Amino acid sequence: MIDVARVAEVSGQTVSRVVNGSPRVDPATRERVATAMQQLGYRPHRAARALRTGRTQTIGLIVSTLGTLGNSRMLQAVTDAAALRGYALTVVTLAGPDAVDDAFERLRDQGVDGAIVLNEATQFAREADVAAGIELVVVDSPADNRFGTVQTDHAAGARVATEHLLALGHETVWHVAGPAGSFAAAERERGWRKVLEAASRQIPDILRGDWSADSGFDAGQVLPPEATAVFVANDQMALGVLRTIAVAGRTVPSDVSVVGFDDIDDARQYLPPLTTVRQDFDALGAHAVQMLVDEIENAQPDRRVVCTPALVIRESTQMLQE
Repeated sequence: MIDVARVAEVSGQTVSRVVNGSPRVDPATRERVATAMQQLGYRPHRAARALRTGRTQTIGLIVSTLGTLGNSRMLQAVTDAAALRGYALTVVTLAGPDAVDDAFERLRDQGVDGAIVLNEATQFAREADVAAGIELVVVDSPADNRFGTVQTDHAAGARVATEHLLALGHETVWHVAGPAGSFAAAERERGWRKVLEAASRQIPDILRGDWSADSGFDAGQVLPPEATAVFVANDQMALGVLRTIAVAGRTVPSDVSVVGFDDIDDARQYLPPLTTVRQDFDALGAHAVQMLVDEIENAQPDRRVVCTPALVIRESTQMLQE
């Protein structure tokens, strides 16, 4: 660090601030220090820094599965955001409520400074005795004073999807929901139901899947012939619903309009391209990492962030034909 300071013509304290990601360095000086570090081949030693600061600059990620595209997108977003802040990532998967305590224990043993809990795993985190000594941010959870929360406004997304279908002339909207116990699924169902109640429309029975395309196909088989509009709680299940409708000899959107949720990369390649509600996974990951790192570094961040989704209209919806 002394050599870097000499080449960059700054103090050792300035080099230390740059290495530790302090905002108290102007961009030109930061660039000069970074250039000197590159010229000299200097790389901070994470283990040595941990001995000095008491922090490992490693955060944990607790997730129930990486089999869903939503969770995979969030993993990528969190990984990218953590790298930008100079933090490494340790991933722990769990199955069932008993595993969350083990997950916290494993993360504590690995010396992580904090952890992010994703989606379905949040239910287990809310019910668990949150591990002492680990700062925590939970993605998709009701507000809780024990940890920070980041979420999409799922109910608002479901509302705009359902309103869009009613505005196209459909008498009611069927709903293929996500799994019971999922906060996101419950919020999307709540938004859908409130719109139908406010419009004094019939509220069909819920059809439920597990986020997979296969479960969407199974749920679609239960749709009655009179169903002309379906709001599906994620794009993967919507893919299954589209296939069910096609197998039944009906067409989308002429016979049935379909709206999904997430706007995964492949949604525009569905046949027909899928109208859906876009979640900004990159923003969710960035907010979660920002909140956690600020908490670790005693920056007193906001403890709750809600991201607003947007309806993306494509060819899977159209005005109801008389």
